[in-house]
Amino acid sequence: QLQLVESGGGLVQPGGSLRLSCAASKFTLNYYNIGWFRQAPGKEREGVSCISSSAGSIAYADSVKGRFTISREYAKNTVYLQMNSLRPEDTAVYYCAADRKPSRTCTLFGDEYDQWGQGTQVTISS
Repeated sequence: QLQLVESGGGLVQPGGSLRLSCAASKFTLNYYNIGWFRQAPGKEREGVSCISSSAGSIAYADSVKGRFTISREYAKNTVYLQMNSLRPEDTAVYYCAADRKPSRTCTLFGDEYDQWGQGTQVTISS
């Protein structure tokens, strides 16, 4: 079973930045499309961004376009989510997930992903 581990969350002030990392334990992420999702208290899970295995397909939710950047570093078996210009409404638990089905395009639809990490808390507050 693929084990995904998120890191990089924390407390930052509005306007600040964080970089989240998604790494795999004992397996390579490089073969899979990877998505970042978030869930705030009392709200539904939201797809934030995704990147295909080749990095040829990338998508962002409208709420984060222009502020967040997803990337992957194959040598480190890691996917990153760079988050800039953070807002209080970005506060949530952020999860990375892997879609092990072969596909050239990634999706922000969470049900397509079958392996999930435990999440990392991101809090934006002054």
